[in-house]
Amino acid sequence: MIRLTNTLARQKQPFEPLVPGQIGMYVCGVTVYDYCHVGHARVYVVFDVILRALQRLGYRVRYVRNFTDVDDKIIARAQKNGESCEALTERFIAAFHEDMDRLGCQRPDEEPRVTTHMAEIVSMVQTIIDRGHAYAVAGEFGGQDVYFSVDAFPAYGALSGRSQSDNQAGASERVAEDPRKRNQADFALWKSAKPGEPAWDSPWGAGRPGWHIECSAMSCKHLGPAFDLHGGGKDLVFPHHENELAQSKAANDAEFARYWLHNGFVTIDSEKMSKSLGNFFTIRDVLARFHPQVLRYYLLTAHYTQPLNFSDKALEEATRRVLYVSERLAQAEEILSRSGLMECPPCAPAQALLDEALDALADDFNTPKVLAVLAELMTLLTPAMAKPKVSENVATIARVHEVVQQLGHVLGLFWPSPAGLAAEIVESARTRLFPPESEQLAWVERLVAERTAARTGKDFSRADELRQELLRGGVEIRDTRDGTVWRPSLGEA
Repeated sequence: MIRLTNTLARQKQPFEPLVPGQIGMYVCGVTVYDYCHVGHARVYVVFDVILRALQRLGYRVRYVRNFTDVDDKIIARAQKNGESCEALTERFIAAFHEDMDRLGCQRPDEEPRVTTHMAEIVSMVQTIIDRGHAYAVAGEFGGQDVYFSVDAFPAYGALSGRSQSDNQAGASERVAEDPRKRNQADFALWKSAKPGEPAWDSPWGAGRPGWHIECSAMSCKHLGPAFDLHGGGKDLVFPHHENELAQSKAANDAEFARYWLHNGFVTIDSEKMSKSLGNFFTIRDVLARFHPQVLRYYLLTAHYTQPLNFSDKALEEATRRVLYVSERLAQAEEILSRSGLMECPPCAPAQALLDEALDALADDFNTPKVLAVLAELMTLLTPAMAKPKVSENVATIARVHEVVQQLGHVLGLFWPSPAGLAAEIVESARTRLFPPESEQLAWVERLVAERTAARTGKDFSRADELRQELLRGGVEIRDTRDGTVWRPSLGEA
């Protein structure tokens, strides 16, 4: 039985899908006018792991995630750049896919766009009006604006827990009062067109949808009026998801989303990372310095509902841990390739740890617990790998390797090969800590060359002194058949 933290219920509760064995999941996507930051990465890595965990636990999942491709920010950015909204959004949709692919996030089954769902949006707005939950008023430049009436929907506030008085006060603080609104908390379903902006035909004249209605219309089309899971960041609880829930239930005699999951913020010095605050790092900024799987690992080190503080120190720690596991897996694969083992016999300790990890996933997708299980699995390898010719040890190595690979698949880690991943992480750390043409790199190369000369001259005392000097400077030396190689000293995991 899966248990999850349902924002709507304000507690952890058992999960029961509408159709046994099948799950419909909708996650709010990005507004495509710029590159995504690490806060976005957390949302989509979290829900990618939730998707993978549900699949591993035996469910068939239909995953839908949208793109907002018409919006005030998109229009303003396109006008500033002197390009069309279509050109801008296509570029940033491609950039989003590239970032997500690098982070190992699986593509959703559907990625609907607002601009291709205008008929569904207009139809839903009309239904809400017909049912007495919305009204039209004159627009500023002709046509009409349509607003959802929160007073006509008594259940408004069910998701966020806000009262009507809170909503009215909050609305008046956010924007200047609009005398056309019946209640200042009322929100736009349709906006009449402004000169020079993209617009679509509707019963209220040319215009475009408000932000909230788009997700209601797209989720309804691709998952139906009632589905299982709706996800996004905590910043969306109010007003976006609150408004989605209200307008969707106003339009349909259905439950809409039965379970709501919201991930915690990525913070910097306890403040939410966001573009509006200017305290953000794009995914590309971070991946220029750290390996994608290091960033992914870091994003899973806290429970998805909790905040996660961003720092280089945290990423360095994640680097050590991912490198340690990938190198141990690579060593295990070398041992297994020499052993000739044809099948993987049972190993009770490894099986117990796998069961523990799967229980943690079923208990509100507890990734920190799964990462702790991975660390325990590594401890099973140490005595077995010390004596790799003992058949019982080979069996342990094989089973632990298999279990780690299974958990790695759920977490989206340790792919495509442990040895290749380890090499990539070392190279990423080398470039970050000893940049090309830097004084640090010149210093390393000079001392390595001196040490090689000392070894050639059989001055092993001097060679050892140079090794220690390099180690103090954060560099490890390894002498191989092909010569001396060096790597950053990343410390113990």
